[in-house]
Amino acid sequence: MVATFSPEEAQQFAERVWEDEILPTLTEYIRIPNKSPLFDKEWASAGHMERAVELVEKWCRNQATRIPGLTVEVVRLKHPDGSPRTPVLFMECPGDTDETVLLYGHLDKQPEMVGWREGLGPWVPVREGDKLYGRGGADDGYAAFASLAALRFLAEQAQKRARCVVLIECCEESGSFDLPAYIEHLAPRIGTPSLVVCLDSGCANYDQLWMTTSLRGLVAGDLTVKILREGVHSGDASGIVPSSFRIVRMLLSRIEDQDTGWMTVDELHTEIPEGRVQQAKSTARALGFEVFSKFPFVGGAMPAPTEVHEMILARTWRPTLSVTGVDGIPPTSNAGNVLRPHTTVKLSIRIPPRVDPDVAADALKQALEADPPYGAVVTFDPEKASPGWDAPPLAGWLGASLDRASTTYFGRAAMAMGEGGTIPFMGMLGEKFPDAQFLITGVLGPGSNAHGPNEFLHIPTAKKLTCCVAQILAEHATR
Repeated sequence: MVATFSPEEAQQFAERVWEDEILPTLTEYIRIPNKSPLFDKEWASAGHMERAVELVEKWCRNQATRIPGLTVEVVRLKHPDGSPRTPVLFMECPGDTDETVLLYGHLDKQPEMVGWREGLGPWVPVREGDKLYGRGGADDGYAAFASLAALRFLAEQAQKRARCVVLIECCEESGSFDLPAYIEHLAPRIGTPSLVVCLDSGCANYDQLWMTTSLRGLVAGDLTVKILREGVHSGDASGIVPSSFRIVRMLLSRIEDQDTGWMTVDELHTEIPEGRVQQAKSTARALGFEVFSKFPFVGGAMPAPTEVHEMILARTWRPTLSVTGVDGIPPTSNAGNVLRPHTTVKLSIRIPPRVDPDVAADALKQALEADPPYGAVVTFDPEKASPGWDAPPLAGWLGASLDRASTTYFGRAAMAMGEGGTIPFMGMLGEKFPDAQFLITGVLGPGSNAHGPNEFLHIPTAKKLTCCVAQILAEHATR
C-alpha cells in the first residue's frame, strides 16, 4: 500500500465532493431524456443528448483547475453519408509514469419503461436517503464524475499515478455502433493502456467491491410474421387462416425450449471454462438466496434453475431469449374481434462470452426464416450484434489492490463474478489490448433495476467506489 495515501482523507473528500458537487449535477442529468439512438431516431435534432453532453462537459472542465494538465474535448465524427455520429467526451491527463490507464463510461440512457412507483419517474430525480432515483444516474451517468473525482483526489494529495485517459461515449445502450470509428480515430491519443477501469457494471451486494470477470454479448432484432394483407373478422377467418401470433410461437420454439428456456441453436453456446464454474460456486456460497431474492417476483413465483450456482451460470455463460417488445397487437382496451395480419416481436438474445455475435445472428436468422409455416412471410432483421467478453487472468498486484481497497472502504474483501449484461467496449478493448488488466465494476446492485422502473443510484456505494478507484490508481503507479 502507498504509505502516504490516506483512506480517511479519501473518504472525507468523496463525501464532500459527492454531496456538494456531483449529486447536484447528476440530478440535473437525470432530468434530461437523452435516450440512446436506437430508442430516439431523432436524437440529433431533439437536442437531449447535446444537453447531457454539455452538462457533463461543463462539470469536467471545471475540474481542470484542480487536476493539473487535464484537457476536456467533445469529439464529433460523421458517418460516411454525412450524418452525425453520437459524440464522445474525451479527456486526457498527464501522469508520473509512461503507462496509460483508460477509464470508461457512457451518457446515453435506456427508454422510460412503465411501472414507476408513485412519485417517481424516469426523468424525475428523487433522493430518498441513500438512493437517488431516476433513469441514467446509475447506468451510467455517474461514471464521468467518479472518474474525475478519483483523479482530483490523487492530484490534491500529490499521489503518483499513470497517465489517464477518460472516454465517455453516447451509444452504449445501442450496442456502441459508433464507438469503433472513435477508437480508430483516437487510437494515437489513447495509446496502449496497461489498465482499463470501466464504471458501468454491477455489484451483487452493497457490502464489498465487486469485479466483473465476464460479460455476455447480445443479438437483438425484429421477428416479423405476415399472413394477410389486412385484418379480417376473426369469426370469419379463424380456423382457416392461421394466426400470425401462433406462427410466432412456432418459430420461437425452433430456437428455445419453452419448458426449460434452453436455447437449441448450437451456435449460441460455448464451453464454460472450469475456472468460471468454480467462481460461480464460490459466489453462490457467499450470496446464497441473494442471487435471486433481489428480483421482484410476484407471490408464489420462483426462478427457473433450482441450484444457486446454476442460476449464476445461466445469467453469465448461457444464452437466453427475452421478448422485449411487440408491434401489430392493439391494447386490450381497443382489441376488436379481428384476426390480425401480422405480428412483430423484438427479440433480445444474450450470448455467452467467446461466441461470435455475427455467427450467432446468422444462425438465428436461418433457423427462424427457413421453411416458413403456412407459407407466411417471415423475416428476422438483426439490428445489433455485440460480443461478450471474458477477462484475462488477474495480475497479482491488481487482485491484492482490489482486496485492500474493498477491505478499507467496505470492510470486506473483494469478490468477483460474471455479469449477464453487455458492454461492447470491453470486447473491443480486450481484442485490441490483450495485455491490459481490466477493472470492470459499478454500483448496479440489488434493487437498482437498471433499464427498468425505479432505477436508482446507491449513493454510499458510489462514494466508496470513488475511493477504491483512487487507491487502485495510486497502487498501479507504484506496483
